[in-house]
Amino acid sequence: MSSGRPATPPAQARGGPPSGGHLPLEGRLRTLGTIALSSAVFMNVLDSSIANVSIPTIAGDLGVSATQGTWVITSFAVANAITVPLTGWLTQRFGEVRLFTLAILLFIASSWLCGLSWSLSSLVAFRIIQGAVAGPLIPLSQSLMLASYPKAKAGMAMALWSVTVMIGPVVGPLLGGWISDNLTWSWIFYINVPVGLLSGWATWQIYKKRDSVRVKLPIDRVGLGLLVIWVGTLQLMLDKGQELDWFGSTAISIMAIVVVIGFVFFVIWELTEKNPIVDLTLFKERNFSSGTITVSVVYGVFFGTVVLLPLWMQNTLGYTATDAGIASAPVGILAIVLSPIIGKSLQKHDARYIVTGACILFAITSFMRAEFNTEVTIWTIMWPTFIQGAAMAMLFIPLTTISLSGLQSSRIPAAAGLSNFVRLLCGAFGTSITTTLWENRATLHHAHLTEYVRPGEPAFETAMHGLKNRGFSLHQSAKLIDNLINQQAFTMSAVDIFYASAILFLFLIGLVWIARPENSRSAPSHTVATH
Repeated sequence: MSSGRPATPPAQARGGPPSGGHLPLEGRLRTLGTIALSSAVFMNVLDSSIANVSIPTIAGDLGVSATQGTWVITSFAVANAITVPLTGWLTQRFGEVRLFTLAILLFIASSWLCGLSWSLSSLVAFRIIQGAVAGPLIPLSQSLMLASYPKAKAGMAMALWSVTVMIGPVVGPLLGGWISDNLTWSWIFYINVPVGLLSGWATWQIYKKRDSVRVKLPIDRVGLGLLVIWVGTLQLMLDKGQELDWFGSTAISIMAIVVVIGFVFFVIWELTEKNPIVDLTLFKERNFSSGTITVSVVYGVFFGTVVLLPLWMQNTLGYTATDAGIASAPVGILAIVLSPIIGKSLQKHDARYIVTGACILFAITSFMRAEFNTEVTIWTIMWPTFIQGAAMAMLFIPLTTISLSGLQSSRIPAAAGLSNFVRLLCGAFGTSITTTLWENRATLHHAHLTEYVRPGEPAFETAMHGLKNRGFSLHQSAKLIDNLINQQAFTMSAVDIFYASAILFLFLIGLVWIARPENSRSAPSHTVATH
């Protein structure tokens, strides 16, 4: 799915040494270096999308509900988001190449542990570790890639990098669906091991003599602790709320208090700390606030529906995981084709118009899905997904351009990191909110439908009589009708969410126009990754 990452080398954050200082690689060595870095990126991006279509299989095998199964996705996303602000400090502390190689090895180990998981709790715990160690992979891969090419070929370097990133959302659902139907779900994690080992070995062999200077700098431990507390508690509250009956539960009420207090103290501390882990003063910049909030909310809504679609297809309509993967894969096709075109068009056109077009396309695809019913075909499901790829290309790159426009070059790495952090959090929160709303609305629709399908109602009596004539027992007939009601209820609930998403996408158009137009074209050139 989509994820924005800064192209600026993280080692430059907070005054650290640049990733440069070495001559570009040449010939075969540069080709091998590009393959090694791209493999690590592909492994990370693939792991972010491959699990989406496998959630029903994982949930069924571990004996939990589909909603609980989504914790596998949200735990990874939250841990990944929290470690993003640490990338600059870690790079300066350990060195670019050492940190990148270590992150690959830890990612391999955590992937193996995910595959060995024996319960939902163990899988979520290992996914948290996996998400945390994956944080530095994408920004550092960009940094090392840029250092491998001459400045004149920086565009080519990022183009190759971007294609690798965008292939992940195409291959991930297809591979995840095939593995879920033909092997065991553990293999969606095991496949990272051989790819990671080759990538880590090749990266170290090629880049070990090109490591950045290591510098010991203080870290904002209090800010980091407060960040982990309020973000982690909020995600736990969102994930457990449905199960514990929300504020009817003492545990949820306590979590809410912890979130509010933790967030308030976090904001106060970060605004007064000399070296904050998150530079919240960036939100004083009009374009940064407009761009970051817009891209984060859009990503939250988008990612929520990306997770919902395969859940609905498999749990409600009875499609296989492979079918769900086929329906989800086209989202990356137009994104790959259009991203270079959108990047060039920003030099001539106001980014706000392009983002407006993206929001309209997102709304159109959501309205198309709002017409779905229980008889929908896989081809009908695929069309909105295919069109969404164009919306992705038109959204993430222009909004990053808007967010970074007008900022001093020294603040751009911190700004890109903060924008990415907020977006990833919104993706995790959007997933939890979407799946919770889906179940709540389904319960409501089920209650309304049973008012018309019960003993004494003509429709119910006719259906029961017809089933009896076909040889079904009373119990079998009642069970079959209840299954049909559930199918309709969950479909109606999904349609409600798609319709609400369309309205929200249109509403967000106004938010992007808060940004100043004169700065959007003079923004520094940065590449945004989507996954």
